[in-house]
Amino acid sequence: MEIAIPNLRHLRVFLAVAELKSITRASENIFLSQPAITQAIAKLEGLLGASLFERHSDGMYPTPSGEVWQKRVSRAIDHIQTATQEIVKDTTQKERSPKNLIALISTTQLRALIAVSEAQNFSIASRNLSVSQSSVHRAARDLERLLGVVLFEKNSLGTSATKAAQTLAKATKLAFSELRQGIYEINALQFKDVSTITIGSMPLARMTILPKSILQFNERHPDVNINVTEGPYTDLLHHLRQGDIDIILGALRYPTPADDVVQEELWAPPLSVVARKDHPLMEKNTISAKDLTEFAWVVPAKDTPTRQAFEAIFNDADIPLPTRLVESSSQILIRELLIESDRLTLISAHQVEREINIELLNVINFPLDHTRRPIGLCVRKSWLPTVTQSHFLSLLRDISERFR
Repeated sequence: MEIAIPNLRHLRVFLAVAELKSITRASENIFLSQPAITQAIAKLEGLLGASLFERHSDGMYPTPSGEVWQKRVSRAIDHIQTATQEIVKDTTQKERSPKNLIALISTTQLRALIAVSEAQNFSIASRNLSVSQSSVHRAARDLERLLGVVLFEKNSLGTSATKAAQTLAKATKLAFSELRQGIYEINALQFKDVSTITIGSMPLARMTILPKSILQFNERHPDVNINVTEGPYTDLLHHLRQGDIDIILGALRYPTPADDVVQEELWAPPLSVVARKDHPLMEKNTISAKDLTEFAWVVPAKDTPTRQAFEAIFNDADIPLPTRLVESSSQILIRELLIESDRLTLISAHQVEREINIELLNVINFPLDHTRRPIGLCVRKSWLPTVTQSHFLSLLRDISERFR
């Protein structure tokens, strides 16, 4: 179920009351009437299903839910303020502070910004938002006027997002992610943790620590949803940095692929040459790189760590690479091609452990201990996991120890 993102103006009202401990002082600070502030707080509490303040004679103080919400809302607003600062620094709007600009920006405008940036088309964006195309146009153009910059430009393929739009869209997605985290935490405080953990998973992790971690995690958190996303590493990294994914689990990249992410190694399994159980090479006691060139291969995409290891086998032996290649990362396709032919592949034995145990596949006797690949976590540097997400991370670490 999609979580509703609160009204940005209501969030500013909440922060003012939380910081000033008074509706009266907040009213004077943000130039909004006391009844309007009271109504905004009530709407937020209704949306969150929790009281955010305790009313005392000397002021208003955040409840435990209010403290959680204040932390997340502050982080969310910081994302948007930083982006607006970047956008307006060279425009005619630079006399306005990002704080003043945020007072004028609405959640509706930001949702339209994200939708059009991702769809690159106003019509598709309106369908994705389930609103009229004119409403999306109006929201986007109003935001352009507020910021004093062009956000979208027409091209031969539709509508392209300018650098300013991309900057603010990314910051907004990260801000919305913070708000969802806050909602998850408030729900957990009320013993109704129905949060979602979104994981971008690479092949080796999908076949080893991830299923074991999910099963063990769900014994304690049966109502928490695990959303596993698969795809090329570059796509997963993009979605991680945009806030769509919480964790990438798989082969680590060196150097670290971006300044705003951090990596953590869990274990480093070696690669193996794998073939069907009755493959001709099974009869040989000593196998050379030259022997491996006599057979067709199934290999992963170029520039992946395993593909680089595959090419290094032959480059180090100073012989030409095999030429009869099928390029695929599909576990099912690789298995079927190996079983039904004399093709070889380079893969971690952990990934095909089940097939090896039932004697469909086997490991060729070709030493590759030097090909150990670091497998681990990649997360946003600024990411603040919830207690539930932290428990899942702990399980991943504990279970990976068994593979060391």
